[in-house]
Amino acid sequence: MTIRRTRQDPGRTDPSPAGPVQPPALVGRRRIAELTGSWRTALRIARRESLRARRRTVLVLAMIALPVAALAFLAASYDMAELTPQERVDRRLGVADAELQWVTSGPVGQDEWGEGWSTRDGKPPARATAAQMTALLGPGSRVTEVRPHAPLTLRGPHRDEDVAGRVLDLGDPLARGLVRFLAGRAPHQPGEVAVSPAALRRLDLRLGAAVTVADGSRAYTVVGVVEFADDLGPVVALHPGAVPRTGPEPDSVWLADVPGTVDAALVSRLNERGVVVTARHSTGSGGGANRTWFGLTGASDANDLSTGVLIAGLGLLEVVLLVGPAFAVGVRRRRRDLALVAVAGGDAAQLRRVVLADGVVLGVLGAAAGLLVGVGAAFAGRPLMEQYVFGMRFGGYRCWPAALVLLGGVAVLAGVLAALAPAWTAARQDVSAGLAGRRTPPVSPGRWLLVGLALVVGGAGLAAYGASRTSPAVILTGLILGELGLVCCTPTLIGSLARLGRVLPLAPRIAVRDASRNRAAAAPAICAVMAAVASSVALGGYLASDGARDARAYQPTLPTGHLMVYQNRPAEQPTLAEVVDAARDQLGVDAVASVYAPGCEAARTGYCDITPVLPPTQACPWQPGDDLPAPDRQQARADPRCRADPSGGYVEPWVDDGSALPLLTGADPTTTAAASAVLRAGGVVVTDPRYLHDGLVTVRVSRVDTGPDQPTALRDLPGYALPRATGHPRLLLSTSAAGQLDLSWSTAGWVIGTTTPPDEEQQARFAAALRPFGTFSLNVEQGSAPRDVSPLLLLLAAAAGLITVGAAGIATALAAAEGRAELTTLAAVGAAPALRRMLAICQAGVIAGLGSVLGIVAGLGTAAIVLFSVNRQYASDWPASDPYPILVPWPTLGVLVLVPVVAMLGAGLFTRARLPIERRLD
Repeated sequence: MTIRRTRQDPGRTDPSPAGPVQPPALVGRRRIAELTGSWRTALRIARRESLRARRRTVLVLAMIALPVAALAFLAASYDMAELTPQERVDRRLGVADAELQWVTSGPVGQDEWGEGWSTRDGKPPARATAAQMTALLGPGSRVTEVRPHAPLTLRGPHRDEDVAGRVLDLGDPLARGLVRFLAGRAPHQPGEVAVSPAALRRLDLRLGAAVTVADGSRAYTVVGVVEFADDLGPVVALHPGAVPRTGPEPDSVWLADVPGTVDAALVSRLNERGVVVTARHSTGSGGGANRTWFGLTGASDANDLSTGVLIAGLGLLEVVLLVGPAFAVGVRRRRRDLALVAVAGGDAAQLRRVVLADGVVLGVLGAAAGLLVGVGAAFAGRPLMEQYVFGMRFGGYRCWPAALVLLGGVAVLAGVLAALAPAWTAARQDVSAGLAGRRTPPVSPGRWLLVGLALVVGGAGLAAYGASRTSPAVILTGLILGELGLVCCTPTLIGSLARLGRVLPLAPRIAVRDASRNRAAAAPAICAVMAAVASSVALGGYLASDGARDARAYQPTLPTGHLMVYQNRPAEQPTLAEVVDAARDQLGVDAVASVYAPGCEAARTGYCDITPVLPPTQACPWQPGDDLPAPDRQQARADPRCRADPSGGYVEPWVDDGSALPLLTGADPTTTAAASAVLRAGGVVVTDPRYLHDGLVTVRVSRVDTGPDQPTALRDLPGYALPRATGHPRLLLSTSAAGQLDLSWSTAGWVIGTTTPPDEEQQARFAAALRPFGTFSLNVEQGSAPRDVSPLLLLLAAAAGLITVGAAGIATALAAAEGRAELTTLAAVGAAPALRRMLAICQAGVIAGLGSVLGIVAGLGTAAIVLFSVNRQYASDWPASDPYPILVPWPTLGVLVLVPVVAMLGAGLFTRARLPIERRLD
């Protein structure tokens, strides 16, 4: 139809409007009104869609709410555990008015809460008494002393147990306010104690039972069960008479009760005497000082903050990739509704708002659900967190509102980002195809592949740069860019993989082509698996390399299985025969020898440094502390004299006649006989052949006395170098050589030779056999550095495996719901019922298998780049450090290889074999 317009005579103008022209500002108002109305309509549509597709809504809500709930639980628990200044003061004071600590004899400056103090001069104070503290406070005051640190070792039912001891008079009302009595009464005599519930359980005690000190010197009767709010571990409250004071106690504090108030004048007067005051209420003292003295944000804090933000960004990316397929499937199932919106006049922006509104609605609902569940779980699980995680009672009930608001915003952002790609796709769909219910062939523009490759290369380079600068934040930024690049490349890779499907059997061919047709849903799921696996493999590769480097640098102290026994605070020293009897009875061996430590002769005081001296031909001309230029560092790295420890290192001196030598060094009988002959002849034995020159060893004795330093003594003594020895470098002096050097010696411990390292139970029985002589420390040589990397690697692999199974399950379920029409067609043409189950298995295999392969390749490449960059950074340093070996974390890969199989089996197990049959009504 043609619309004709009336022709106007030349020279004639249109009549001007009678009313005034609306100002241009109204155009902006209309635009705002249009946007508001458009978003209101889109949100209403999204709400109705969420109620209509309830299963998809529940799935998206669970994926958004679970991480929000976990983080909200941690945020609320942390906020309750972080005490306010007033809560800390109330916990320290109990019912007292102030806490006093005499720290110096001169003036002292402190902050307003007494948590930090500083002094310029003054000596440590002498022993303070209650009378002195009362005199400082004035008439009418009363004080009681609390010694918070008095470690104890008590006899337990199976072994000796270390517990925290506190010395205070719980019969005094001032000290009684520090604890909460659970049972019994306060100790009134030196032989009575009150214990915490944890100590009661660990020591297997009850009220009225006796507990003995490990050395058997004293026994106490348990008369009360108390709880210290700041320590829920094993604590024993001792009566002041049980631990008499023998000198100044720098950690001792006094709780004070004053007749008036603790004002700024009293605090200032006490500060002038060297006393730090913690008052119940802030006095504003301290010369304007406040708590920000001790809580400034430094460079390390900023680096930690940026690292935490980037890790949170990785988690957000993972959530977006997991939620994305659900939005993509929802858009495809609503393509007719969206086409109707376009036919009704909706433009591309309005279509995008309809889909983005789904992300907003589900993000808000997921955030609200996660926050409620997380905070509620934190409040309900507060006693468990106090007891088993933080080891202390929390403050008031609070939930860190700022963090919760941030978490809610991040959850909504995750929903919007997950809906962003489907919204962009919906705005570009063919309207006629949408109305007809036809699929639009997927197109992967080549520019996305180029962008992805550029991000991968740039991220790898940035991660390598961060590794060379030891910056975790830069490394994580590079990893995020690399993963985003792989996300951009994944749709093209899926399309290329679909072209190979023609050679596959029916079920895998359909699965591959279905993934290619539904790239909007398959690509995010594959990328989620890839991101989780890549992070796990990369961190696992670094940890495996670091563990191998530590194991290579480990230097045993003794031959494997041997143990060194030291006596703590000896009261009565056992004889060698008594130690041999205990070792024979409890460890099944009798290879025991005493070890003697040399020192200055009895008439002298001070410390003696006894060490062999490298001859000039073996000594490195440079020292590690020297600031060497690059050419000298390169020359030092090439000098064979500097490849070992250039400074000679610490050499452990002992006095021996040859009896302890094989147990200390693991020397064979022939070598032991030769070395013992040199020791009997008055010589010395070294385990490092570099110290031997012309059959002699130069020994230097440096005395550091309380007076002026004594001159250094050098003496050449007949020597023997062990050709091969285990353990630290050692110098074994004969008694004659020690006498020539004007040294004395005393028993330092005993070395015991066993074939296999004794376990904890054997060690406990051996220590218990020697208990009449006091407490002992046992150092057992296990033969290698303790490694706790494998559990961490398995934990990382388990987390990645869980994400892989979840992503594969979500993608398979969505694909099954989307492909119901195809399954109906297969049933109509006579396909076997088992085909549906096989198809689900293959779909899960495509998602989990392709994501795992890409993740393993990306993770190994990332680990190799980081380790290579770190090695290049230290390649020119001197002293040279061991490089990080580039290893494959096989435990992690073993778990991750099995995960796709588990995902496929799970998909087959939970999929019904019967093909759907639909009746069509005409």
